[in-house]
Amino acid sequence: MFTFKTFVVLVAALGAATAKPAKRCEPTGSTDPTPTDPSTDPTSTGPPAPPETPPPSGGGSQGEYSQTANIVGEGWYDAWEWWANEDPTHGRVQYVDLDTTRQLNLTSVEGDRFIIRADTSQGSLDPNGPGRRAVRIQTKEAYTKFTSVLDVRHMPAGRGSWPAYWTCGENWPYGGELDIIEGVNNGDRNLMSLHTGPDCRMPDSRDMSGEPANPDCNCENGANGNQGCNTVDVNTASFGPNFNAKEGGWYVVERSDTTIKIWFWNRDDPNVPADVKSNTGAVSPSTWGRPVALFVSDQCDIGSKFGPNKFIINTTFCGDWAGNAFQPGGMGGCIDFVNNNPDEYKDAYWDINRMSIYQ
Repeated sequence: MFTFKTFVVLVAALGAATAKPAKRCEPTGSTDPTPTDPSTDPTSTGPPAPPETPPPSGGGSQGEYSQTANIVGEGWYDAWEWWANEDPTHGRVQYVDLDTTRQLNLTSVEGDRFIIRADTSQGSLDPNGPGRRAVRIQTKEAYTKFTSVLDVRHMPAGRGSWPAYWTCGENWPYGGELDIIEGVNNGDRNLMSLHTGPDCRMPDSRDMSGEPANPDCNCENGANGNQGCNTVDVNTASFGPNFNAKEGGWYVVERSDTTIKIWFWNRDDPNVPADVKSNTGAVSPSTWGRPVALFVSDQCDIGSKFGPNKFIINTTFCGDWAGNAFQPGGMGGCIDFVNNNPDEYKDAYWDINRMSIYQ
């Protein structure tokens, strides 16, 4: 049941009693006359399969899923595409293309690690000009049934920030959206959500460690304020500065035709499964215990509500959620803060060890 207690937990986790809107997959207008997303180009025959780093020796043939992609270091430039369009969430951000990203050093490779930054070199922004430059990327490949592991050391922080790691299908919301990592304004609890078309609800009781919030996943025509159905992690180091203080951890997703499960382990958790931590080339989710979030098909045909989804990583500022939740001053206060406090965003970066896909 979506009780007052649940509401209080959700508000505490998110930092404000405002509904979380969806982020949407489709561009609302391009900042680049040449689309970087092949799905927006009618002459495109589709993206090539991303190059894959071979799994480590000794893995791949055992376990419930075998590794089909292991993205590290320079491999991020091959497996992902840059999304240089206007922010659908109306953030105080300017997403830039790959060439601009490299010119401004907004991404870099350190060994196997991949770093994604917001731009602080702009200094204070012209209030009538574009927003703070940042990066939004998506995989060239779309996925249906899979297990994924994101080994992340640091996520963006800073007042007014809204970082996210998520998946999204075509023709939103009918192709589905899964939010894996999401939060705003230096919160400390991660929010996980589904956004779908109609006739998709989650039961009040599920076998998970997270706290259920809104049960209705439907976002058709703005239903439920587009917030989708949500689960809040009770771990106060699952997001933001507290997450970073522990040097991050592992976010893992298993998506099937009947369930979507999300697990999270901090870097210092002694119970991290060996096949998650050691990148052995195969994983067995059935051995990992209760997930943090569990989305089931009791009142939602997940197999039909979710089509092929691309993974997306982005950082925006203010926007429909972080801006309205910002204190003091709401949206106006947030925009003014982002414009005039570039040093606040020196910690607005992703530092990722690897992303692995298993199928």
